[in-house]
Amino acid sequence: MTTFANRVLLAAKLNANLYEEVEADPTAMNQAMTIVVLSSVAAGIGSIQQGGLSGIFLGAIMALLGWLVWSYITYLIGTRLLPGPETQTSYGELLRTIGFSSAPGMVRILGIIPGLMTITFAVSGIWMLIAMVVAVRQALDYRSTWRAIGVCLIGWVIQALFMIIVFSLFGAPKVTN
Repeated sequence: MTTFANRVLLAAKLNANLYEEVEADPTAMNQAMTIVVLSSVAAGIGSIQQGGLSGIFLGAIMALLGWLVWSYITYLIGTRLLPGPETQTSYGELLRTIGFSSAPGMVRILGIIPGLMTITFAVSGIWMLIAMVVAVRQALDYRSTWRAIGVCLIGWVIQALFMIIVFSLFGAPKVTN
């Protein structure tokens, strides 16, 4: 069994075997949730000059909700709309792998260094999306990375539309210092 720190590093390195291991390990759910929270807290700290202290808490809550929503949307798309011949998974398996794909987001803490926030957030965002493609490919047992990319992009668009609707109905969250 790999330690938590090793799992985080392997996830960030886009190690496909780690994503297979996490998919098969139901006890990894707490670790996946911890990674999502640490990644969002790192983003909050990295952007503290814009979001203040309350941005850290709000960011963690929004990241957890986003993880749950995007994972479920991805699950539905990947198992109902675009399943591969070998696709056989549960929502929990996909939730764990996608949680681990947030590991590269921990580098967003470097955004606290003046002048590095924009580049750090851009690089980590792309890195996390690539990690999610690997996670989805492994969890849904796809042979094609292109299919995993398609599922992730469709899920992202649906989630973005959902968030736009929610924010238009209830207003964007207010962040104060």
